[in-house]
Amino acid sequence: MSSDFNYSFPPSAQWELFRATGLTHAVSISGLHVTLMGALAGWFASWLWRRSTRLMLCLPAQKLAILVAALSAGAYVLLAGCGVPAQRTFYMLAVAALALWSGRAAGASRVMAAALLLVLLIDPWAVLSAGFWLSFGAVAALLLVARQQSAAGRASWRRLIPEWLRAQWAVSVLSLPLLLGLFQQFSLISPLANALGIPLISMLITPLALGFAVLPLPSLAELAYWLLEGLLAFLAWCAASPLALWQQAAPPLWLVAVCALAALWALLPRGVPGRAVGLLSFAPLLLWAPLRPALGELDVNVLDVGQGLAVHLRTAQHDVLFDAGPQYGPEVDAGERIVLPWLRAVGTRKLDLLVVSHDDVDHSGGADSVLAAASPAAWRSSLSPGHALLGFASPHQACRQGEAWEWDGVHFEFLHPAEGFSGKDNELSCVLRVRSAQGSVLLTGDIPAAVETRLLQEQAEALASDILIVPHHGSRSSSTPDFIHATAARHAVFTAGYRNRYGHPAPDVLARYVQAGASIHRSDADGALLFRLRAGGIEVDSFRQTHARYWHDRTY
Repeated sequence: MSSDFNYSFPPSAQWELFRATGLTHAVSISGLHVTLMGALAGWFASWLWRRSTRLMLCLPAQKLAILVAALSAGAYVLLAGCGVPAQRTFYMLAVAALALWSGRAAGASRVMAAALLLVLLIDPWAVLSAGFWLSFGAVAALLLVARQQSAAGRASWRRLIPEWLRAQWAVSVLSLPLLLGLFQQFSLISPLANALGIPLISMLITPLALGFAVLPLPSLAELAYWLLEGLLAFLAWCAASPLALWQQAAPPLWLVAVCALAALWALLPRGVPGRAVGLLSFAPLLLWAPLRPALGELDVNVLDVGQGLAVHLRTAQHDVLFDAGPQYGPEVDAGERIVLPWLRAVGTRKLDLLVVSHDDVDHSGGADSVLAAASPAAWRSSLSPGHALLGFASPHQACRQGEAWEWDGVHFEFLHPAEGFSGKDNELSCVLRVRSAQGSVLLTGDIPAAVETRLLQEQAEALASDILIVPHHGSRSSSTPDFIHATAARHAVFTAGYRNRYGHPAPDVLARYVQAGASIHRSDADGALLFRLRAGGIEVDSFRQTHARYWHDRTY
C-alpha cells in the first residue's frame, strides 16, 4: 500500500478534519458502532445455532441472538474504554434485549430513560462530560422524529431520503446550542459530510476493518484503506470552504438552555403553534459577544497551562498572547488544548501579536498550534535563526529593548533583550511591560538573576508594576531582593504546575514576595487568573473561586 495517505493526513490532521466536518462521532467508539458489533455477533450466532435442530429445541435462535448481541456489545464497550456514548448505547441495548427476551415490548422513550438512569447511577459525574449531553441529545432528537414518522404511517423507500434528511435536521438543530455552549463552534457542512461519512464508515469501512481483524486477508485492509483515503480527501475538500465552520464566543449557560428548549419546541409535530418561533431564539445565541475592555482599560488573563506560561492581554480592540504554554506530548500541546479554546471562548478569532519569550518547551511548546490556527498579524521572539517556528508565514521580528507602541490607550514596551545581547535561552527571554492609566503588568519569561541585575542597572524605574508575572515560575535562580523591591508589585503571580518536579515556587522566593507585601497568586492553587485593570482599581478573579468544585483542595 502507498504511504502517501499517512503523509497527507497525519493523525492530528485527520482528527482536525473530523472535528471541522462534524464527523468525530462516526469515527470514535459511537453508539452506531456498538450496535453494529452487537448486531453482527447476534446474526452470526443465530446462523450457527440454526444449523442444529437439537440446539433449536433447547433455545430459540431469536433469544440466542438477543443474548449474544447484548454480551458482544458489552464486551466491545469494555474494550473501547467505556465512554459515555458507548455506555448509553449498551444500556439501551441491554434494556431492549431484556424486554425482547421476556416477550414484552419496551417503548423507545422508556429504553432511553432506563439507560439515562443507569448511566447516572453508575457514574453521577457523567453530567460533566460533553459526550453525555451530546449523545443523549442526539438520541432524543432522533426518537422525537421517529415517533412523528411512525405516527404518519408506514415508511416506504420513496420516503426514505426525506425521512433521513428530517432526522439530520433534527440532530443538527438540537445539537447546535449544545455545541456552541460546549465547544464554541459548529460545523456548517456536517450534514453533507455525514451524508457520505456515516454510511461509508458504518456500513463499509468498519465491517472491513473488523473482518480483517478476524480474517487477515490483505484485500479487506486495502479496500478499507482506499475508502478511508477517499473519504478524507472529500472531507478535506469540504473543510477548505471558508464557511465550513462557525465559531464564536462562549454564550452564557442560561442562553444555551433557552435555545435548547426552543430547539425541542421547533421539532414538535406539525400543528403545534409557534414552532418556527423557536428557531428565532437562535439569533441571540449566534450573535452573542462578550464585552471587551473600554478604551484605556486592560484585561490580563493568566491561563492555567500547568508548568509553563501563557498570558492573554486584551484591550478594547486588540489581543496579545505572551507565550503559548508547554508541549505535553508528541502531538498534544497547551496551544491546542487550552490556549485556542480559551481564545475562541472569549471571542478572539485572530491575534494581533504573539510573543514567544524564549526557546523553552514550557513557553514555546504550544506556539506552532497557535500560529497555525490563530494567524497572528505579527509575532516576536528571541528564537535563534533557523528555528522551526520561524517557518510560519506570520511576520516575525526579534524582541528588542526599546520597541514600544500604543493600542487603545494602553502602552506596550519591550525592556529586554537589547540589540546584540547574547546568552542562553533563559537569558534571552523577552521582557514586556504593559501600562494603562489604571495600572501596569510586567511579563518576564524565565529571566535569571543576571538579567534582573542588568535591568536594574539600565532601567530600574521602568520595572515598577502593579502585577508581576514572577520570573522563571518562582525559581531560586531569579527574584533577587533588589528586583522585587524595584518592581514593588501589588500582585505576584506564580505560574507553576501542581507538584511540579522543579519545586516551583521555591519557599524562600515565595517568602520574599510575602515580606515585600505582594498578594500571592498561584496557578497551581488558584487555576486561571483574570486581572481587570479598571478605573476603580484592579479586580482579580480566580477560576477556582468563581467556578469552585469540592475537589479543589486549597491547602498549600
